[in-house]
Amino acid sequence: MAQASTVAARVAELAAPVAARYGLELVDVEYRREGGRWYLRLFIDKPEGVGLDDCEAVSNAISPILDEEDFIPQAYFLEVSSPGLERPLKKPSDYERFRGRRVKLTTFAPVNGRKRFTGVLLGHDAQGVHLEVDGQPILVPWESIAVTRLVFEWGDSPAGGSVKDEQ
Repeated sequence: MAQASTVAARVAELAAPVAARYGLELVDVEYRREGGRWYLRLFIDKPEGVGLDDCEAVSNAISPILDEEDFIPQAYFLEVSSPGLERPLKKPSDYERFRGRRVKLTTFAPVNGRKRFTGVLLGHDAQGVHLEVDGQPILVPWESIAVTRLVFEWGDSPAGGSVKDEQ
């Protein structure tokens, strides 16, 4: 049986150019067993947010490619969706795109005595991610980061801007 991470990596190679054809970014791929069934999940995004038509287009385009390549030994359910308002940040370009936004960051091991941080994303460099937490700047090394997610706050738009109530 192919390892789930190997399957996810190969699917990402095939799906990224498909998503790009539709002006979308492939954010993440998950391949996992849940309740006795295998699920292949593709998470796509674009600055103005993802709609049902975007998900359907990518699903319809990637399905025949996956069938032709035929490298996934298990039967699976394909799901294509948005990563959600609290999307994960995976690549350095994600950290650049969402600079200035609030994030939740979890580490594998304590950094400055903590494993969980919520603060403003200041940027990134070769050493790691720079946050402002409780008014203090902090550097979290790349190798320490388990997961980073956006924090949705009312007033945020899917594109990362701000939505104002008009009265």
